Amino acid sequence: MRHFKTMLYPYLVWIGIMIVVPMLMIVMYAFTQKGNDVTTFRFTLENFAYFFSDAIFLDVLKRSLWIAILTTIVCILLGYPTAYFIANARPNWHMRLVLLVTIPTWINMLVRTYAWMGILQDDGIINSFLGLFGLEPIKMLHTSFAVVLGMVYNFLPFMILQIHTSLTKMDKSLLEAANDLGADRVQRFLRVTLPLSMPGVISGITLVFLPAVSSFFIPKLLGGGQFVLIGNVIESQFLTSGNWNFGSAISMIMAVIIMISMYITKKVDRNVDERGV
Repeated sequence: MRHFKTMLYPYLVWIGIMIVVPMLMIVMYAFTQKGNDVTTFRFTLENFAYFFSDAIFLDVLKRSLWIAILTTIVCILLGYPTAYFIANARPNWHMRLVLLVTIPTWINMLVRTYAWMGILQDDGIINSFLGLFGLEPIKMLHTSFAVVLGMVYNFLPFMILQIHTSLTKMDKSLLEAANDLGADRVQRFLRVTLPLSMPGVISGITLVFLPAVSSFFIPKLLGGGQFVLIGNVIESQFLTSGNWNFGSAISMIMAVIIMISMYITKKVDRNVDERGV
């Protein structure tokens, strides 16, 4: 036991330096402003008041939440059938299909997003293909469609893998019992498979919604700066405007929103478990 505690110390130091200290700095900057002397700070709530009193920032927050919710819904609609198909595939194809889902995640997300810029641009692959049929180019890049598409592409594997894990861990004898009791395929899915896979769906929602609501480089690249989300505002406050206090306040607001969403998903997951799923 003593040896185990000794091995734990490096991780605690790493957590303290890389997580605790930055979070404390964000809290300090969010609730302070520089005083008359550059070396002094004063406690204030002006940073939060400025955010909630400005209609532009509130619109950006609403847009960010809507895009994150839309991305999550699309990932569920695409991810569940894919995970279901993989879970029910033949054993010799099972791992191959899982590999196909995970291969894109081996490539840096920034590189994958840049690739979509080449695909969606006016003279990209899609519009070049449409031009073969005499069709006019479609404006896809620097639109909300491009932003949602980029987020779905990058975050969809997380949804698929979580649902797939729940489906593969499911007790197949329950389906056999439902079949013996006269349930058809639709009833077996709605009454057995879907409820038992809900923990995976909830985990997938968490893994998709949280990065989607705070993403900044996907809307920056695919939105072309014309489609601003809350992550872009935070980035600009730190890197462009140099207003670390206001940027920290926005980060605190997003942290609270993320914690509330995590609490809701955990509560839903707990209710599902209490119902015997």
